[in-house]
Formats: sequence, structure tokens, C-alpha cells
Amino acid sequence: MATISLSHGSGGRQSQRLISEIFIKAFSNDILDKMDDAAAIEKDLAFTTDSFVVGPVILPGGDIGKLSICGTVNDLAMKGAKPLYLTASFIIGEGFDIDKLKKVVSSMAKEAKAAGVKIVAGDTKVVDSQKELLFITTSGVGRIPKGVNISSSLARPGDKIILSGNIADHGTAIMNARSDFGFEGQLKSDCASLNGIVSSFISADVRVLRDPTRGGVASALNEIASSSRVGVVIEEGKIPISKTTKAACDLLGL
Repeated sequence: MATISLSHGSGGRQSQRLISEIFIKAFSNDILDKMDDAAAIEKDLAFTTDSFVVGPVILPGGDIGKLSICGTVNDLAMKGAKPLYLTASFIIGEGFDIDKLKKVVSSMAKEAKAAGVKIVAGDTKVVDSQKELLFITTSGVGRIPKGVNISSSLARPGDKIILSGNIADHGTAIMNARSDFGFEGQLKSDCASLNGIVSSFISADVRVLRDPTRGGVASALNEIASSSRVGVVIEEGKIPISKTTKAACDLLGL
């Protein structure tokens, strides 16, 4: 009997197979099939949803609350939309520290204010759990400016790929915090809301935007290549990565 494994949630090949063979197959429609970070609905609206299950819930450079806001804001920004309103749903394990919950919620409020969005609805559930558990699901809606048309299916031969910063900082910080590898230095998450940066160049000749998450840059480029039916040539030496993160990954054989 086939069962779900952790690899199905890694953002890599198994994740893509799970999405395409089960979810897309069942829910297929002209909006979903574009497989963008957010869906363009109606004339000028973008809509998205995401769940966050990261552990530990508080890590260097951020926490699950900040991540939930940044992730949803960025998904909307990847359609060129100005994020406006979010909803937030919490699944909390019995025994979860209330002061820690307050810290996470405060972090969400601070990041939402910085990103210029309002959290306008939500839900809370408490479940029986033998370990520290906090899951957050956020949904968001934004408005796409007139004339902006961005999709992972619009890449064309000759296009240039631009990375907004170093790769792998967030994932390496989580691995270090989760497994207590004890790496010293500046290993911390770089999660941030990118809607301000995106709005500054959205009128330029930009056809595709993607927010690399669990599968990293590799998965993001594969998704673009698949959606646009193009090939991608990568010059490894031009991919920015900090010395601290590279050293940690080298030690782990990554």
C-alpha cells in the first residue's frame, strides 16, 4: 500500500508528483493549472493560501509567525499584486506555552504592519498533542495593477534570471536550530516580505516571479521550466551564497 512520506512535503520531485497526480488531477481548472504562487481571479485580484508547520517555532532571524505573513505576502507579490488582506488560522497543541504564542502573534502583527496588510479574519483550534505543536495557515488577497501580467508560464528563451539575495540561509538556519548541530556564526533566517521590492520594478519588463521555498532555487527553476516549456542554464559560480551557509552545507554534505 502506497503511503505519504516526509519526502512528499520536501518541495522536491516527490512533492511535485503528489501535487500533479492527486490534487491537480482532481481539482484541475484554468486558474489552478497555471501553478503560480497565487491565483489571478476576477479582473484584478490575486488570491493565495499557505500552511506553516516549521519547527522549532522560534529560530534565529524569525519565527513561524513572521514566516506565515512573509510567505503569503510574497506569494501575492509573485503575481505582481499589492497585498491587502490576510486571514490566519491556528492549530495549537495542548500544553503549548502561552507566552511563546504571544510572541509569535506579536511577530505576525509587526510583520503585517510593515508589509502594509491587515489580518481581517481567522480561526483557532486546540488539539491533543504529546509535543510542542503550532501550525498556522494564512490566506491572502491582493490587487494586481493594471497592465501587469506575471506568471511562471511566461518565461521565454533569452530571459535572464535574477536572484534577490543569497540562497539557502533560511533552510540552513532551520536545520541548525532543529537538529542542534551547533554551528556558530551568522546562521539565521532571511525571511522577509518582498512586496516593497517588487513594487519598485514591477513596471519593468518582468514576466516571471517566483518565491523559492522548501525546494529552493532548484525546484523554483524546474517549476518555471515546466510551466513555460523552456530550458534553464545555470552558472553555479554566479549563484550567491554566504560563506557561513556554504561552510555549514559543506559539513553536512549538501
